[in-house]
Amino acid sequence: MANTLPPEKMSVEEKLEAMKSIWDDLCSRAGGVTSSAWHGDILSERQTLVDQGEEKFEDWEEAKKKIRRV
Repeated sequence: MANTLPPEKMSVEEKLEAMKSIWDDLCSRAGGVTSSAWHGDILSERQTLVDQGEEKFEDWEEAKKKIRRV
């Protein structure tokens, strides 16, 4: 898909299709991307909280239901 329109001239459908194309391309190259150090730090902090019993994981289906209620 060749995008020659500026985003403000694109329909919602065209923008979604462009985003899908970009996402698909990024996913196909994901192996070459490294996360920033801050991302690892946050994951480590969260794991520590889970290990200490201060936080817990929530079922993904339940989390989606809560998000949709907001």
